[in-house]
Amino acid sequence: MATAKKTTAKKEGTSKTSASSGKAASAPKDDAKYVCFAAGYTRDHKHGIWIYDYDPEKGRISFKSEVEISNPSYISVSHNGRLLYSITDEGVHAYTIEPDGSLTFLNKSGINGMRGCYISTDYEDRFLFVAGYHDGKVTVLSLKEDGSIDRICEEIYHKGFGSVGERNFMPHIDCVKMTRDNKYLCATDVGMDHVRVYKLDHDTGRLTLADIIRSDIESAPHQIKFSLDGKFAYIIHEMKNKIDVYTYKDKKGTPDFEKIQSVSTVNDYHAGNSAAYAIQLSHDGKHMYCSNAGDNSVSAFSRDDKTGMLTKLFTLPISGDFPKDIAISDDDRYLLSINNESSTISFFRMDLKEGTIVMNGPMEKFHSGNCIIIHRLK
Repeated sequence: MATAKKTTAKKEGTSKTSASSGKAASAPKDDAKYVCFAAGYTRDHKHGIWIYDYDPEKGRISFKSEVEISNPSYISVSHNGRLLYSITDEGVHAYTIEPDGSLTFLNKSGINGMRGCYISTDYEDRFLFVAGYHDGKVTVLSLKEDGSIDRICEEIYHKGFGSVGERNFMPHIDCVKMTRDNKYLCATDVGMDHVRVYKLDHDTGRLTLADIIRSDIESAPHQIKFSLDGKFAYIIHEMKNKIDVYTYKDKKGTPDFEKIQSVSTVNDYHAGNSAAYAIQLSHDGKHMYCSNAGDNSVSAFSRDDKTGMLTKLFTLPISGDFPKDIAISDDDRYLLSINNESSTISFFRMDLKEGTIVMNGPMEKFHSGNCIIIHRLK
């Protein structure tokens, strides 16, 4: 890992400068530039977000700059690609993504609750959503035209009793994600074993409960992803180590989800205490990937565009402890895994046709990593 770091700071919280068919995809042919954002806990240091230059030809990263922020448990890039939002102990931070990929602090806001665990925007980048694992709370904040955070416009606490003792028999929201038609916010609740679907009022930012997707008891729905055309939803479950596939339609103002498939995220001989965790869709929408903590593996699936069904290609070890998040290159050649408990980032070259991954150079040290994003600069 590069160690040279320049020391010219900008503002508060800113960086210190310093195959679709299963065949192996070819290298990118354009001149696109990429950066990689990584976020992790800050137990004994101040810089929770690190920025790297990403080489799409080699699938490797080189240190660029770092951001002073406390315990960013999740980060997200806006749909227009211009802003980065981060969870922090104090609430949420907003940053402008500069042309070279560095971050400039824009502003911050509290969320009237405990530190969140997931953050995302709607598809018009008008609202910011925060999931609260510790207090079971969904928070909606409005955004200004420049992407800065405006104000809290909705707060909803989930209520009820779960079924798993170690989860304290209470709601724990792990993910908040809009449907692709930008009509409904889906909030996965690992404590209650269901996903609540809220209709979003685009004028006020208020939420109205419209549906509940009920998962198996003690399955712990962790995250939800939608296909690029928005017709299919994929819910990954921590404790049952599976992905449930749903069709999705909006029927005259009512969301309609129908389960059509369940696939295992691990092998039959997987390690005990495995927990399915991150889930990612490929750039072209033809593959799905997930990580498995405990088993310390990653799985790849081919995805049928018409049916939405998944077919497993492989489940293989990730060479790290607790792969909390993964990032996939645009061409499906490279996979990056950020490993929370081993404090590493590991790199792999993938061959989807052969169903293999090969370690792509040495691991990078990264403190208690939570989230990793490969971002293409405009």
